[in-house]
Amino acid sequence: MNAAPSQIHTLGRLIAAGSIIPYLGPAMLELCTEVQIPASPLALAERITAKASVPHKIRHRLTQAAQFIENFKHRKTLVGLMNEAFATVPPPSRLHLALAASRAPLLVDTWYGDTLLHALRQARPQGDWGQVQGLSQSEHFGVWTAAYAAGGALLDRQDEPDLPPGWETLLYRPLGGRAPASNYLVSDTDFVEVLTEIDIQTPIPRAVQALRSGRSFLFIGCRFDDQLARAFARQIMKRSSDTHWAVLQGPLTRMEQRFLAEQNIQRIDLPLAEFAASLSDALTAAEAMAA
Repeated sequence: MNAAPSQIHTLGRLIAAGSIIPYLGPAMLELCTEVQIPASPLALAERITAKASVPHKIRHRLTQAAQFIENFKHRKTLVGLMNEAFATVPPPSRLHLALAASRAPLLVDTWYGDTLLHALRQARPQGDWGQVQGLSQSEHFGVWTAAYAAGGALLDRQDEPDLPPGWETLLYRPLGGRAPASNYLVSDTDFVEVLTEIDIQTPIPRAVQALRSGRSFLFIGCRFDDQLARAFARQIMKRSSDTHWAVLQGPLTRMEQRFLAEQNIQRIDLPLAEFAASLSDALTAAEAMAA
């Protein structure tokens, strides 16, 4: 659908009310300036293989290239390359900041950079939020996630359905992220381990499972032309509401069309920048009304 301004305003109001969960992908970086980090799996594959030689046939395949580096140059080398790739943080866009300020109970960020994390720190310095990141089984065997306070301190707590005291918002980073501890799910082995268990929800934090119940998802900056992207989205939104939205402009692949129909995701066929401007306005208006 081509969303009317009133529809986008409604989406913003529902995010602010806690009824819709924003689910952000790497294309959110298109809204930022001074972007020096990879903004897609292909760009990331090219970045890490420029620093470590891999067979030519897998140079553009992120998970396979990462696996080769892990196997033949050690996991620490792969983590170091990821840290280097995401060493800088693009300044948050207006939409990043508006989402951070919205006090949505759950935000999902499916890229490795720290822009949304910095938006939360900027919009809510009081620290009434925290994050949970997915962990690689290569480095944390038997432990699927780690929770961190707003300041980056690791929390010594089990995977629990309730948020820690004082948290109003949970930032969930299923693929990990650079800050604060360089946790990355990026190699074939990382994903095989998670996908083996994800259908029974073991790698999905219990707090995420609780917060998604009865809520809808709004996918921004995501594409579903990759099996991994579809698998993670499908399992993260499991047992949530039966109505969702995705901002997707232009032709869709056959698999994307099938996925949207399967998950009852309504397509918003608008340029990302146009949608972001309207949603930012709506979130700002909702915040002003709540003040």
